[in-house]
Parts: sequence; C-alpha cells; structure tokens
Amino acid sequence: MPLLLFLLFVGVPIAEIAVFIEAGSAIGVVPTLAIVIATAFAGTWLLRAQGLATFAKAQASMNEGQLPVEQMVHGLFLAVAGILLLTPGFITDTVGLLLFVPGIRLALGKKILHALMARGQVHVYGAGPGMGPGRQPPGHDPFTHDPFGGKPGRGGPIIEGEVIEEEGEERRPGKGEPNPNSPWRT
Repeated sequence: MPLLLFLLFVGVPIAEIAVFIEAGSAIGVVPTLAIVIATAFAGTWLLRAQGLATFAKAQASMNEGQLPVEQMVHGLFLAVAGILLLTPGFITDTVGLLLFVPGIRLALGKKILHALMARGQVHVYGAGPGMGPGRQPPGHDPFTHDPFGGKPGRGGPIIEGEVIEEEGEERRPGKGEPNPNSPWRT
C-alpha cells in the first residue's frame, strides 16, 4: 500500500510533467494548454449529464424498493472521473475519460468489489428468507438491477413459530432491534 501511494503522489506528477514536455515540444505550448482546458470543460459537461442520469436511475430504483447498487458504483466512478479531468494532465485526462464509459465503470466496480470480498473486507447482505450474515442467494451478484433476487414483499412461505431462549445461547436481535454486537453501535 505505501508503494501504491508513493506511485500516485510522486510517480503520476512526474509522468504528467514528462508528457507535458513532450506534447509542448511536439504541438506547442498554447495548443497543449488549450487541450488541457478543453478536457476540463468536457469533463464538467460529461459529469453533469451522466451524473444527473445516474441520479435519476438511482431514484427510480429506490422508488421501486430496490437498492441502487449499480447506480452507486456509477456515481462513485463518475466522481473520480470528474476529479481526474479537472486535474491538469494528459494521463489523468485519459483515465478520466475512460471512466465515463459505463461498461468500463461497471467492469472495474465488479473487479474491485469481488477483490474486496475475497479479502474479507466487504460483506454483502441480502434480505429475505434464509438470508443473513454469510448467506447469499445462489448466483447473487450485487451489480444486478435487483440485488436481492425478487420484488419487495415477495419472499418465500411464511412460517409461524415460537422463540424459546435457552441459557448460554447468544441472543440475536429481533426485527427492528439494534444488534448489540454491531461495531457501528454507539
């Protein structure tokens, strides 16, 4: 991780300066600066257009009772793309423009999420019968339009039962109760 941070904060600016020098000598200083300024304006316009579309899709998903996972991933990468396009440089502009391609954003998001899940740093929980920590439906993919595999309110069969607490067993919280073991509990 320290090597990655070193490359980001030292290596990228050095590479950008080298590309600026080469571009300036090949096409001139004024055209080089004009390209950098034009990409900043183009990035701002693309960010606004695609950001509003992503926000509208996320709103529609939430109105249907679905978790807008895919839209959140798109929104995160759009923010990164906007920052990269506002940062002067040809390398950052190229990466920023590539992040405006929806297929690239989604593929990159899937790779990152699956890598984090494999390392055990992210846990994705679903809702519904038989769901809970460590249990996911077969073929679960958090980047689908319906991450929990069904329409809201359409679960499995309702099974009535009675809970009997025995001594020595850890009590699990009921529906709507805070989890006493949660690291987010204050």
